[in-house]
Amino acid sequence: MNTSKILALSIAAAIAASSGSAMASSDDGAKLFKKKCSTCHTVEAGKHKTGPSLAGVIGRQAGSTDFSKYKALKGADFSWDEANLAEWIEDPKKFIGKPTAMTVKVKKEDERAAIIEYLKEN
Repeated sequence: MNTSKILALSIAAAIAASSGSAMASSDDGAKLFKKKCSTCHTVEAGKHKTGPSLAGVIGRQAGSTDFSKYKALKGADFSWDEANLAEWIEDPKKFIGKPTAMTVKVKKEDERAAIIEYLKEN
């Protein structure tokens, strides 16, 4: 094998390895959810804490759960997708333009992505 092929394979392997480690994992998301979200939320359908259950949140109409205590998203005209969920958990007040009961902010993009991967599976 010539030197240029070896170099190209080495670069491809390095890119693949770095991409793989940067990808969000549901396992990491489960740990982050437990640490940052589970005080107020569950992923068990219909089981609410101080915040609504997040079971099946991806694709669901915002503010449409039977969780009566939380009013910040009542009448919202959007459904949760990965992009708006990422914005929400980065800064809920900035996302909707008014104060919310949610005080946790997940500033790191990789942590938000991992939590969302976890939520996609639950």
